[in-house]
Amino acid sequence: MATKDKNITKQTLPVLGMSCASCASSAESVVQQQNGVVNASVNFATGNLTVEYLADITNVETLQKAVQKAGYDLLIEDEKKQRETLEAIHEKNFNRLKTKTIWAVILSLPVVIIGMFFMDMPYGNVIMWAFATPVVLWLGRDFFVNAWKQAKHHSANMDTLVALSTGIAYLFSVFNMLFADFWHQRGLHAHVYFEAAAVIIAFILLGKLLEEKAKGNTSSAIKKLMGLQPKTVIVIQADGAEKQTAIDKVNEGDMILVKPGDKIAVDGIVVSGSSYVDESMLSGEPVPVLKKEDEKVFAGTINQKGSFRFKAVKVGQETMLAQIIKMVQDAQGSKAPVQKLVDKIAGVFVPTVICIAVFTFILWLILGGENGIVQGLLAAVTVLVIACPCALGLATPTAIMVGIGKGAEQGILIKDAESLELTQKVNAIILDKTGTITEGKPTVTNIEWLNENDTSKDILLSIEKQSEHPLAEALVKHLNNVATTSLTYFESITGKGAKASYDNETYFVGNKKLLTDNHINIPNQLQQHADEWEGQSKTVIWFSNSQQALSVIAISDEIKKSSTQAIQELQNMGIELYMLTGDNEATAKAIAQQTGIKHYKAEV
Repeated sequence: MATKDKNITKQTLPVLGMSCASCASSAESVVQQQNGVVNASVNFATGNLTVEYLADITNVETLQKAVQKAGYDLLIEDEKKQRETLEAIHEKNFNRLKTKTIWAVILSLPVVIIGMFFMDMPYGNVIMWAFATPVVLWLGRDFFVNAWKQAKHHSANMDTLVALSTGIAYLFSVFNMLFADFWHQRGLHAHVYFEAAAVIIAFILLGKLLEEKAKGNTSSAIKKLMGLQPKTVIVIQADGAEKQTAIDKVNEGDMILVKPGDKIAVDGIVVSGSSYVDESMLSGEPVPVLKKEDEKVFAGTINQKGSFRFKAVKVGQETMLAQIIKMVQDAQGSKAPVQKLVDKIAGVFVPTVICIAVFTFILWLILGGENGIVQGLLAAVTVLVIACPCALGLATPTAIMVGIGKGAEQGILIKDAESLELTQKVNAIILDKTGTITEGKPTVTNIEWLNENDTSKDILLSIEKQSEHPLAEALVKHLNNVATTSLTYFESITGKGAKASYDNETYFVGNKKLLTDNHINIPNQLQQHADEWEGQSKTVIWFSNSQQALSVIAISDEIKKSSTQAIQELQNMGIELYMLTGDNEATAKAIAQQTGIKHYKAEV
């Protein structure tokens, strides 16, 4: 209740300049400390800050200044522009990282080969120095710049560890190469560790490149959802004229014309006309749904062969598609309970690692004898190096982001990170029938001709090609190698089928009611097949001329080849399966028996 009274605003803003999970923790604590901020959460994997604040006390500009002081930045733009800017930044970062990684690997290879196999060759150290210097000081420059920024704000992150470890290894090697006598006088051999410094930079750049690629791949799931919405629509003006209008200029109450094959741009209600609409992106049901006057249509769904006009009811961020996109984005940015522990560790991780490294060096110095300094320095560098990738802070948010993104790509919407974590406790799963257990695409399973005479199949195909009914598609595919013929007349009869004329003869395609209404004789041999197929829960279509039925066709939604095995595997895991379907009892029972599902409910 208090949220409404206190005018709490919730916003998601991209954070720029983060390089690790500690950065996310640091940026989060900076925002959390600002006056008027109720709650703040930074997810390193998505690169987003989700903040709730009191609008009368603070605003995003104030939060941006605070974040900038900590060495990061917030991207404050309207959502569309923000997305474009972010994509441009991501593309630029990825290309820059790719170039750096390739060069780092190329320049590191000679250093590794000399350091491992030819360390005694003349001028070996100088050659390694020449190759390692651009890797550390040029390609690894960002690590040192970021570490310095963090140090100025009395903070530390993963870049601090990389900069310290590679910097110490590099400087130590330069000193050993130039002042080898310093060690020789003390009876020690002066080793160089250029290959360690170069390889660490190359490996961490490679890791960052893979990480950037994973982020790009995951955002493609959201891009695919966004791609379901067209960029322009045809708006009917007050004078009846048609005007091509950009999607963001469409207002509530606008009259929109949808042509065959068009994507529906916004949510609305059909005013005139009718057509079948593919709503599979919303419902998972692949069979198109008939939309008539006063019925709702949704953004992102695809119109089939007809055309209609509808009134825009919800536009922009209000549409169901926009809500789905927002839900996926929020879920990707949400934190699982286990991540709260990870964040706590990430917050103190870098200082702890540095303390351990210093302690290791001191311990070697005291107890290491003659080689204490060298061994201690190497041990300290090792401690810093092995902590660099920060797998703990990165793995959890990345796994959540990729998991939820891949789910969205496959049509599975996961509410939040906590839901994803709880899936391990699932003990029952409810499955839809159409498109989940079955193929979701009606196909012709049987066709029987009167006296085995199929000479009129070209007329049957020609009628079905003009029909808008989803089941007609199945017949068209089945008869794809048959030539069509020119009909002199065609009429679609809603709820029954279609009627057509060819060569002074009338033909009918549709359900049994269409034939009985037109007093058409149904021969016993065809009726017997129809009864048998109906008993198997198949849809029966009749084809006749003006006197008698010529053919009977069975259409069914076949069970997917993988369904029975998947159902068996889930049952073996101890998960109870329930099937729900809008189909009749006979169909539901037949599918349940064939797949081994014990619990089902029909006509839902």
